[in-house]
Amino acid sequence: MTPRVSVVVPAYNNAEYIAETIDSILTQTYQDFELIVSDHSSTDGTMEVLRRYANDDRVQILTTPSGGGAKANWDRVSEAANGELLKLVCGDDTIFPTCLAEQVAAFDQHPSAVLVTAQRSLVDAKGKPIIAARGLAGLSGLVSGREAARRAVTAGANIFGEPGCVMMKRAALKEIGWWDDSHPYLIDEASYVGVALQGDVVAIAHPLATFRVNAGQWSVRLAKQQAGQASAFHQSLRDADATLLSATDVRIGNLKALATSFMRRGVYFLLRHRMS
Repeated sequence: MTPRVSVVVPAYNNAEYIAETIDSILTQTYQDFELIVSDHSSTDGTMEVLRRYANDDRVQILTTPSGGGAKANWDRVSEAANGELLKLVCGDDTIFPTCLAEQVAAFDQHPSAVLVTAQRSLVDAKGKPIIAARGLAGLSGLVSGREAARRAVTAGANIFGEPGCVMMKRAALKEIGWWDDSHPYLIDEASYVGVALQGDVVAIAHPLATFRVNAGQWSVRLAKQQAGQASAFHQSLRDADATLLSATDVRIGNLKALATSFMRRGVYFLLRHRMS
């Protein structure tokens, strides 16, 4: 029978963490799911780790040819998914044991929802906590997708959280042409907004996932470029629908996105000192 949920993991050079990621998925309290992992031509032994799970009936292991950036692998696993509900988890993050159960229950309680998200805990490269609960910008419970999109812009940040925080209707993601990398540094946020605008969003105001903050991540190294792409994304939303955002909303979001880029640089230096 087709599983209700597809959990998909686009892996790339995650040999150090991928087993922890997969184990956090396989030990969920909710079990009506499939797990699809695709390795994007890793060079660090990621595939060797994945082969340990090849005999688990819930697990399907794929490969993605090199090239195409994040979108190539994120689309690869998402298009291969069979479930009504889709959850992407990056290959160095984890989800809490009740994550799937709580997010599926939110969809069942709110049929108008196309996306369910939760807060996350931030950890360092060694898994030590940095921040216990972060995200959502004050959203809680059922909110319109338009309001959630506007809140993301005016916050100047991805309030939905990293992929491990989010579960969405697979059909809604397909409707926007799968993962949106028109602004590559915002591939997750832009896709969430595209999905959210098709219905409602449920915000679970406690953490259900961890996000590993790594001083070497491109989102830290290239923070200024990310802020520039955020500004372009905000403007593209207003250009597409002037009733969604005001010019003031865009200006506020752009300023906050720039401030967030400096905050990321601060986190980089703190982590470098912490790990030394």
